[in-house]
Amino acid sequence: MRKTLLFLASLCSGLFLHAQTNIISTAPLAEQVMLGNYNPATYLASVVRNHPDTISRGILARISPDSLRSYIITLAGFYNRNTGSDTVSSALGIGVARRWIYQKFQQFSAANESRLIPSYLQFDQQICSMNQHRDIFAVLPAIDTTDKRIILIEGHIDSRCEGLCDSLCQAMGVEDNASGTALVLELARVMSHYSYNHPVVFLVTIGEEQGLYGAEAFADYVQQKGITVKAVQNNDVIGGIICGQTSSAPSCPGDGAIDSTGVRLFSSGSFNSKHKGYARFVKLEYKEMLRPFVTVPMDIRIMSPEDRTGRSGDHVPFRAHGYTAMRFTSANEHGDANVSNVNYADRQHSTRDTLGVDTDNDQVIDSFFVDFNYLARNAVINGNAAGMAGIGPKTPDFQLTGWIGDLVIHVTQQTQYLHYRIGVRTTTNDWDSVYTLIGGLDDTLDVPPSTTYYVSIASVDTNGIESLFSNEYLVTNVGITEPAAETQGYALMQNRPNPFDEATWIGVNVERVPKCRQAEIRITDLQGRKVKSIPLELKTGLNEVLYEHGYGASGTYMYSLVLDGKTMMTKTMVFAN
Repeated sequence: MRKTLLFLASLCSGLFLHAQTNIISTAPLAEQVMLGNYNPATYLASVVRNHPDTISRGILARISPDSLRSYIITLAGFYNRNTGSDTVSSALGIGVARRWIYQKFQQFSAANESRLIPSYLQFDQQICSMNQHRDIFAVLPAIDTTDKRIILIEGHIDSRCEGLCDSLCQAMGVEDNASGTALVLELARVMSHYSYNHPVVFLVTIGEEQGLYGAEAFADYVQQKGITVKAVQNNDVIGGIICGQTSSAPSCPGDGAIDSTGVRLFSSGSFNSKHKGYARFVKLEYKEMLRPFVTVPMDIRIMSPEDRTGRSGDHVPFRAHGYTAMRFTSANEHGDANVSNVNYADRQHSTRDTLGVDTDNDQVIDSFFVDFNYLARNAVINGNAAGMAGIGPKTPDFQLTGWIGDLVIHVTQQTQYLHYRIGVRTTTNDWDSVYTLIGGLDDTLDVPPSTTYYVSIASVDTNGIESLFSNEYLVTNVGITEPAAETQGYALMQNRPNPFDEATWIGVNVERVPKCRQAEIRITDLQGRKVKSIPLELKTGLNEVLYEHGYGASGTYMYSLVLDGKTMMTKTMVFAN
């Protein structure tokens, strides 16, 4: 094993050297718009369409499965889009694929009064023996520069087969990730028809398969330039509906299973996570703005981990740079990408990730692996969230007090609004209820007894659109008594979500830090056999660890807070899949 690891380290050092350098936007105007250094009147549409209903219903009506289909067929036709593939051919490789994306952005701009500004983000880094690379992006200027933060919708264009840097194999990369690239293109086409208070950036990255390099370059770039970011929506493996023999947990139930109405939202953190808060915002805006009007309602699932087990994506570099970021991924994936397994037969990261099959032998694909209607529904969810974030008001702050059976809310910042929304949750990643505060800054919510309530608020403008939600605060033991917390200064919290599928958050709320050398969360089965121990550093406030159980082993488990080898508190949790 040691020899293998040393060999891999040596191999990788020759393929991926140093960090990104010489990062530049090839269109200086795109950079200036993202910095807010422009006159909005220059890019004002002749007809300004910025009412939330107009934007939301327009995106729903204009997103086209046929357009998505055409983009994906074209992308698959480049045969191999590996980051290290051909850059000069007019037919094959990453170079022609990048130029085609750029030309599509130009085409969409021409159809919308030249308001969309395309550019490359060029950077130097040795990846797959190639030294210079380019992301492709387009910037839609805002109608106001008061708040310069950009909203970014991204998906990676590079593909791969079994070999990480194989630039000659068939690597159509249809599900991974022509689907995400097509979604970004379609939203650039449709959203350019409308106007927003924030610049919207449509980003197509490269280098994802080798280590998120294109996203890392863009995150480095915006940070170095002082470009501020409101939210990042990453789309990766977002069009398939068929489960493979394998899939990265938490995923699908088994080979051939179909899910055309579920989509997973992955994001970092748990309590007071702005990333989870944004995922909840995405779901709320869909539920209230779109769900009454759609023909096929979508089940939006807010997942516990930042990504699938052992996997990652282009939202991660943005989160690591401090920006709000999350990922959209299909409910079902065809494979866990473990191409080192000689028995691996699924599509992801293989030559089999193609358009589909010709079932009647007429030399025409008639059964596609990507469901274009499903992909369109996911594009609508993306566009609606970005659109509402792009026109919403400022985020407030508040004070929270728990009382016997009550939550007491007092708005302290951004007090100019007439309405506020109050999101309250207990044991899941989503809100249990969202309340509306009308005509004041104070409210008292009558709530059922619970060990813990997590609360955040949003401003609401005159058009009824929420801001992004505030920091999340918690109160404990509302309407109940938990002596351990009072006498010992700390309490083991109920895991969230519970029941859970593949991962769950376990927390310890600390008022007084206990004197101990070592703290851990210990998970056992009902027979007392240890399943896992997770080290925990106790500080004042809520301390959380993510327990990733795996997939396909349902049952009831116990988890305990253990200090210096002594079990202090124990609770029960249910693993449901």
